[in-house]
Amino acid sequence: MGTLGAPHYDGDVSPTGFVYHADCLVHRAGLGHPERPERVEAIRERLARSALFQELAVLEPSEVDRAWIEAVHDASYVDVVERADALGEAQLDPDTRAGRGSDRAARLTTGGLLEAVDRIVSREWRNAFVACRPPGHHAERDRAMGFCLYNHAAIAARYAQREHGLQRVAVLDWDVHHGNGTQHLFEDDPTVLYASLHQYPHYPGTGAADERGRGDGEGATLNRPMDAGTGDVEWISALEEEVLPELEDFAPELVIVSAGFDAHRADPLGGCNLTVDGYRALTRAVLALAQATAGGRLVSLLEGGYDLEALSASAEAHVEELHGYGG
Repeated sequence: MGTLGAPHYDGDVSPTGFVYHADCLVHRAGLGHPERPERVEAIRERLARSALFQELAVLEPSEVDRAWIEAVHDASYVDVVERADALGEAQLDPDTRAGRGSDRAARLTTGGLLEAVDRIVSREWRNAFVACRPPGHHAERDRAMGFCLYNHAAIAARYAQREHGLQRVAVLDWDVHHGNGTQHLFEDDPTVLYASLHQYPHYPGTGAADERGRGDGEGATLNRPMDAGTGDVEWISALEEEVLPELEDFAPELVIVSAGFDAHRADPLGGCNLTVDGYRALTRAVLALAQATAGGRLVSLLEGGYDLEALSASAEAHVEELHGYGG
């Protein structure tokens, strides 16, 4: 990967964090919906059977304060999600339903991500994976979209800047679907670089290569569209040769990974051919970037991934790589 090389953590014995809360299972997207509670159950159960689990710092998070949600979302939209929760059921988007427990699940997911940022910035943790739901990267400032209620990664980027004084934050998104919400929230902001590898054309239809931001944020958006049928070789090459060099030039002080695992060849909602080993390699490459520019500070959160076996195996490999760079 050019000048970045392999990451190393001289004398760093701080653990990798694993964030999970059982109340994230309460959110129900609808009968037969692919974004189901079993997604995070499968990840936790697979990790719990491994020796690795005993070495992780496991955190049950608290809900995020509403003020941090409003750092990126309109107050009137937060009211909509709260009202859906109170009513027990509401269709917020053709693909996105909320009901009793949905608002709490989304707030726990965001809260867990922010607590992970705190621990990583303070060096209590080396890095972390947030295995909560619902996902977030499609959520726009004023509406739900694509299974997503609150844009966790975007809130975390703002939190890192305002709470911890970081000047430059990068959000790297490798979900098979483009993170339209995250891009739109930061497309005029030069202090947050949003970079995405995603199948194109594919839902939601955004993420063309010429979408590079606007105004002061021109150049702080980087899209690398991937053809259907591409797999490990193409995705790893695109990340290492095209995406990471621009991220390295940006020199983020924190890297947030929107870690979707739905580009796996078995996923029912994608059309790409990544394998578990491919996700290992993607993780290894972004760890090297984080070590080169951000002192290793990296937090990832679950986005997509809808085949339970492929998802849990890929997430396990991801966490193994996060943990394994402790030396």
